Parts: sequence; C-alpha cells; structure tokens
Amino acid sequence: MSKPDVDEGSDGSSSNTAQQLEDKSPVGKVLSRPGNPFGAGWTKASCPCCVSERVEPLVLVKLGEKVRPETKRWLIRLIGTPQKDGGAALLAHPGEDASGDIIVVSAPRCTLLRATEELGLCKMYRSDIMEAFSYDDRDNFKDSDNMEEFLTVAEQQYIIKYELDGLRAQRDLRIPGMSDYTLHRRDNIWQKLGSAGVVMDTYPLHNMDKLKKLSKVWYSGNQLTQPLDSVNGYFGNSVAFYFGFLGFYTWSLLPPALLGLSATYFSAEVQKEPEEEEEEESVSAVSGYMLQAMFSMLWCTVVMELWKRQSATLSYRWGTLHLAERFAEPRPGFHGSLGVNPVTGRVEPLFPDWKRDLRMALVSVPAVLLFLGMVVGGMLCFYWGEAQVQELHNEWDSLLSQTIVYLPSILHIVYTNVLATVYRRVAQTLTEFENHREESAFQNHLTAKVLVFTFFNYFAVLFHIAFFKQDLPLLRKRLASLLVITQLVNQVTEVIIPFLVDRFISVPARTQSEDDPEEDKLRNQGSLPVFPGLFAEYIELLVQFGYLSLFSCVYPLTAVLLLINNLTEIRTDAYKICKLFRKPFYPPVANMGVWLIAFEVLSYVSVISNCWLLMLSPRLRQLFQEHEMSNTSTLLLAVSAEHVLILVKLVMAALIPDEPSWIRKRRAHIEYTSMQALKQQTVTCKDS
Repeated sequence: MSKPDVDEGSDGSSSNTAQQLEDKSPVGKVLSRPGNPFGAGWTKASCPCCVSERVEPLVLVKLGEKVRPETKRWLIRLIGTPQKDGGAALLAHPGEDASGDIIVVSAPRCTLLRATEELGLCKMYRSDIMEAFSYDDRDNFKDSDNMEEFLTVAEQQYIIKYELDGLRAQRDLRIPGMSDYTLHRRDNIWQKLGSAGVVMDTYPLHNMDKLKKLSKVWYSGNQLTQPLDSVNGYFGNSVAFYFGFLGFYTWSLLPPALLGLSATYFSAEVQKEPEEEEEEESVSAVSGYMLQAMFSMLWCTVVMELWKRQSATLSYRWGTLHLAERFAEPRPGFHGSLGVNPVTGRVEPLFPDWKRDLRMALVSVPAVLLFLGMVVGGMLCFYWGEAQVQELHNEWDSLLSQTIVYLPSILHIVYTNVLATVYRRVAQTLTEFENHREESAFQNHLTAKVLVFTFFNYFAVLFHIAFFKQDLPLLRKRLASLLVITQLVNQVTEVIIPFLVDRFISVPARTQSEDDPEEDKLRNQGSLPVFPGLFAEYIELLVQFGYLSLFSCVYPLTAVLLLINNLTEIRTDAYKICKLFRKPFYPPVANMGVWLIAFEVLSYVSVISNCWLLMLSPRLRQLFQEHEMSNTSTLLLAVSAEHVLILVKLVMAALIPDEPSWIRKRRAHIEYTSMQALKQQTVTCKDS
C-alpha cells in the first residue's frame, strides 16, 4: 500500500519543529470519551462518522527504552495522520504519559471499512447473502455502522498491522529526536523504526473477558465440538482453519481405527515372527491385510475431498471466499536498490531475479542437501545400532536385552526431532537471505524447503526398510516406536515445558492486581513468549497423515494411537494459544493454502507405498511362487495395480466436488457483482 509522505519541514530533528507540527496534528486534539479504559488522550478521528464513545485498545506498540519524548510524539502523530497526508489513519494513545515506552493503537470506522474493501473481504449484504464489500456501498451492508459486529476482533487487529506495515516514506526525512538517522524515500517506515530500535515490538492485545468465554467453551468443558466461529472471530481465519482441519481429521480417524482394532483382534498377524508369517495359510489374514491397504488408499481421497467442501463452507461463512487478487506491496523484510517497478510504476526497492536465483543455487540448495545428508547419516547410524543390539539380544535373550532392542529407534527419533527443529530455523534464515518480494512467495519457498526435509527426515528410514530391506517386522517395530515416542516428545516439548515455564517463571514475573493501571496490564501481555505459529502443528499433522496413509497396513493400530493423541491435541493446542503465548496476528485466508497440496501429494504417494507393501505380503509372495511368476511379472502387476488405483482416486475426486453446489453459485454471484461494481466505478471515473 503506497501512501504520501508527511511533510517534516527542513529540519525534522528539531524538537521545536516537531512540537509545532504536533500542534497541527491530531495529537494536539485529543478526545475525552466516556468509558474509555484510558480516558482522554486518544488522537482525534479524521472524520465525524468515526467518533465513538468508546475506543477499544487493539494493538500495543512497545518502544525502545532510549526513545525520546519528541520521537514518541512524532510516531503518534504519524499513526494518527490521515492516509492522504502519509499516515496510517489510526487512533493512538500514549499510554500513561508522553515519556512512557508504549503506544496503544485502535482504528476508526472509515479506516477499517476501506481496508475491508482493499483486502477483498465479503460481508453480509442487506439481502442476507455474502457480497464482496464495497466502501461506496457501505450503507447497504449489515452492521457497517457497528464495527464490533461488522468485523471480528482478529480482522480489526490485522488491519491495524496492515496499515502500519504499509507506511512508506516518499522522500528523505529525519526523525525528531534522532538527528543521526534518516529515512530514505520509499523506505518501509515500520521496518526501519524496528531496525533503529524505536519500535521494539508490535502485538495484538487480548480481551480478557472474550478470552475467558472462549476458553470455557473450547478446552475447559466437556464438549466434543469446537466453537470454530468464535475461534475465527478472536484469533483469525488461519487459526480457525487449522483447528477446523484438526477436528475434522481427528473424527475421520474413527473408521480406520475401528478397522485396525478389528484386524488386530481377528488376526494375530501383527504379533507373529517372519517365519510364522510364511507358514500362515489363513485367507482371513490375507484379506485383512489387503483390506487395510486398500482402505487406507481410498480413505485419504475421501477425507481430503470432504475437507475441501467443508473448507469452502467455512470460507464463505467467514467472508474469505473471494479475497482480493491484487499486486501486493513488497513484504517488510524485502530490500534492494531503489527504482521504478515496471508493473506498478511505483518507486520501491528492486532486487533482480537472477541474484535471487543465484542465492538459491549457491547457498540454499547446498544447505538443504547438507541437512539431507545428515538425515542419511542418522539413518546409517540407526542401522548400525540396530544390528549391534540385535546381536546383543541374541546372545543375552533376557528382559533387559528385549528393552535395549528399542534403544536405537528411540535415539534416532530424538535425533530426527532435534534435526528438524534446527533445520526449521536454518530454512527461515535461508528464505530471508533469498529476499523474496511478496509475502506469499516467501511463505511458499519456506514451506517447500521444510516439506522436502520433513518427508525425507521422517519417512526415509521407513521407505528404506520397506523397499530395500523388505523387512516387515522391523518396519512394524519402527512404526510403533515412532508413533509412541514422537507423540510423547511432542506433548512434552509443546505443552508440558511451556506450561512449567509459564507457571513458575512467567506468571510470577507478571503478577498484577485489579488496582494496577490499565497500561501495566496491557504491558504484561508482552512478557508472554511469541506464538511460534502453526507451521510445526501442520508438520505434525502431515507426518501423522503419512504414517497412516503410507504404512498403516503393516501396523493396523496406527489410527487408534493417532485418534487418542489428537483428542488430547485439540485441547492442548487450544490451551497453548489461549494461555501460554501472546495473541498472534494472522491475515485473512480462504483455506489451508499450500498445506492442502502437501496432504494431497501424500495421498497419491500412499498408492505406491501400499501397492508395494501388498507385494511383500507373505501370503501373496507365496501365491506368486506357486504360480511361478517372475520378479518382472510381479513388478508389472504392482505397477498395473498402482495405475488402476490412481485412476480410481482421480474418479472419486471428480465425483466429489470441491465445493457444494450452493457455494459455487454464491461464488459466481460474488464475482459477477464485483465485476459490475468495477464497471460502474470505471464509468464514473470517465464521466468525472
């Protein structure tokens, strides 16, 4: 978003000049509104329709300790200045006094409405259907005069971040109180203030009453369903889509869990030694094994197609079905030489594509390959340790040796988890170094790096055991170890440790009473750790999905263990985001994004995996030998079966539409009305 610059005069560093400019700005014209938590002190709204009797504190800006009062006053003025004059057109409050280290930010009605249109959000029209919001037609949208009903808290807070991140300098200027620091033309002001130590942090504020109500109906009670609409309203679409998928996927585990329990109960194949399996002549055992594999392949397709339909329904209900497709502003971390963008004609930092490609080829790719090599090294160490403890077990044949047999698997699982944690940080640094212009490109490259490593890190050993060693008992033991140990490690690292840190370190440090100033209560929210995001949560679900879809026929209890884990995962993840971390910013989204593609790719890989595992079935191998089938014929049979099953999956995906018919009609209607509105605006501009 491009905004004109604020005229700072010839000497922006002069405190007298800053004070004169402040007297002409909204800072010098504060409103005293009854019922405001801070009383008087909010900057004046730019138009009469935005004046409200109560201003809700939405975002807190934490300043550096050495920031001078004139710098703080300049920043408040910048936040409150209308957009046509280069500001963010928001409402700002200095906190306890002008020399304090916080600024509390809210947003007036007009700023919120204009950003709603720019973001492409849909809202309820007077005809009781969702329409793409238009600022010029705002009076025909329901509750457009009441921001608490019209926009969710999460949307309002993100809009504030959106406006602050969009502040750019249009000419060189000096910041009052910082005579040695100059903002250059088209610099991202908020990013530069952060690197200069003026703005230390910006985070959305909790509404404790709303948070308490949400917690009560989300994870504190005995309910089996999640209040997704309330989660969307308080934390935003991204969080709501994650928990929506987590709940949908968890309950979809019921059919494979029941099938796995039945297979385990009616067949002792899971507990048998290889030589006993080769002697097995039971047709029921073969049928159960094959049924589990076939079911896994078809189950993944049905689950993902049904989730797409559910996701489309949620997207329509939350107003993100038709997000605006616009040429995005450069992301705050983007840097380069100042120039004219050939697409938009705006002056902004430019960075050649060939430099980015060179950085990826010479730095990112070798770094990723290095970590993949470390995965292979860990796998070789696991095999060496497995051989050593197996030899030890054969010599001792005791209870202790039976326990030690699982030690290599446990150590390797810990190694892969630690390596994954380190790699995610490295991947973040590498993607920053590549210097992508758009936030979407940054996220796509980061996700691609992590997905490649995750697939290799978590599944390489299993594929090697299945495809090369062809050792089903070892594969079964390894998968059981992964399911148990990984879930225990995740629960400890994601919940127990943060809970203990919060209980015994953070809580005593931010103790407060009802009589404490409101500013101190808001400042205490900053003592909570930053929410690490949903990346690790999606990775965990993706790995789960892989275990179930790729290898569950070898270990039928996979779905049972995952179901038990996820029933607790829903509540622990909800507890974490509500109690253990700061409230995060999240932009409006229409679906799970690239994660949906990752899950679908795994569902197709599951066809290859299950077909191969079927070929390794002792009974089927015996049948092939009885019919004197060569290895080539067996391989051709497996490939043929794989192609047939992929075709079946494609047919099933086509028969289950991604969107319900009523959603498709609403989407078409929204696109039509948006096109008509654009034509009307074009005609009006020509007439004027």
